[in-house]
Amino acid sequence: MENLSIGESGKRTLLTGGTGYVGGRLLTLLQKQKVQVRCLTRRPEALEDRRSATTEIVAGDVLNRDSLKTVFDGVETAYYLVHSMGAEGDFEEQDRIAASNFAEAATLAGVHRIIYLGGLGNPDHELSKHLRSRQETGDALRAHHAQVIEFRASIVIGSGSLSFEMIRALVERLPVMICPRWVHVQAQPIAIEDLLAYLIAVLDFPTSGSQVFEIGGPDQVSYGQIMQEYARQRGLTRWMIPVPFLTPYLSSLWLGLVTPLYARVGRKLVESLRNPTLISNNLAATSFAVRPRTFREAIARAILNEDCEFAATRWSDALSSAGEVRSWGGSRFGSRLVDSRTSLVSVPAEQAFGPIRQIGGRTGWYYGNWLWTVRGFIDLLVGGVGVRRGRRDEQTLRVGDSLDFWRVELYEPGRRLRLYAEMKVPGRAWLEFEVTPTHEGSTIRQTAIFDPLGLLGILYWYGIYPLHQCVFAGMLRNISLAAETADASH
Repeated sequence: MENLSIGESGKRTLLTGGTGYVGGRLLTLLQKQKVQVRCLTRRPEALEDRRSATTEIVAGDVLNRDSLKTVFDGVETAYYLVHSMGAEGDFEEQDRIAASNFAEAATLAGVHRIIYLGGLGNPDHELSKHLRSRQETGDALRAHHAQVIEFRASIVIGSGSLSFEMIRALVERLPVMICPRWVHVQAQPIAIEDLLAYLIAVLDFPTSGSQVFEIGGPDQVSYGQIMQEYARQRGLTRWMIPVPFLTPYLSSLWLGLVTPLYARVGRKLVESLRNPTLISNNLAATSFAVRPRTFREAIARAILNEDCEFAATRWSDALSSAGEVRSWGGSRFGSRLVDSRTSLVSVPAEQAFGPIRQIGGRTGWYYGNWLWTVRGFIDLLVGGVGVRRGRRDEQTLRVGDSLDFWRVELYEPGRRLRLYAEMKVPGRAWLEFEVTPTHEGSTIRQTAIFDPLGLLGILYWYGIYPLHQCVFAGMLRNISLAAETADASH
């Protein structure tokens, strides 16, 4: 591929926005293809764990022209994935200044091409400030650089994307939704995988001038239809009641209450939703080999990818080593609620893992065994498996073993155990233990994870969380004590 020769020839690809949603995923793809990447960021420390043999990290700020003087040295192509939607003040003016600074510095350094990701929307209509700014940013880049390839996209569907997280939160938390007019405005969503495919493919795209490509999936649907499809795939029934009121301001406050969006971003996003974001030509389809998937496939991929990412998550990396719960009710990862805590013990990792290896069955759960018995009896009453299954062997475990009302999903001897709950709960639940060696001994991390199904699942988690606080703290305390005394029996 031609983009491989970029790295081989010593030419670099500059990436901005590497700490963001699209930029972070693009960085991973570029690294997999061995592209020589230079990441420009205001916070180099935020990308240190993403550094590879082909990745360089430099400090700079597109709003500070002087900080850009040397960042383009040896750069052939530059990705511009910056916007100021979350900034205070006049974000439109900040976007224009930033784009002008970037393009001028790129031109002076002889950068061949700038690739920019903007937003769909008919410029002849009265666009929201956010959409207008996205298109004006493209204009500012073209005003100062000879070759700018701009992609304009609508809703991006992918686990972790702003729009998808808003949709997920609304559907999961609200059995009945009061829907303002923007819920019915048409859009042409694109899966994050397809968006990234365009951003990679354009590295080899042969053109001598600037070009604008409108990209999206094959479906023209509304936010309401996307929410209903997400609900269908999650097995939820949702009622949507249209209302003629709810201004963007009121809608943003409403979103701030029931979704992860904070009001400033929520308001700018809602204002943009009043504009249809549809493709007006098929230039992208005739220029690239990318064939975007349907919005149903995109939603299914987002849910599947979240499960895969969750399965690969190392809580010891993702959570603070302080071992404290970040907020009442636990931390949040996507749709999942997480209670994670750690304990330091002065014994080797193998000894620290001993009590964990023997958990359940006749050993019990190290705290409140009578509570676990009651929970198992309740599970039997509602048609669940209860706690009568015990475990196959008191000393050894393997993936697939039943363990009371859990199932062993992951087992790394002496290191890691993840259990999947087979009890009746309004959602999915896991309990994970991980032991890592330290200079003083070992760290035991205990993590409870819950993926609530709708409002009932959320009420279930928060309703019994005070009890979980007591049980989880007691479990970890007694597991640590058993490890210290090398006695895993009760």
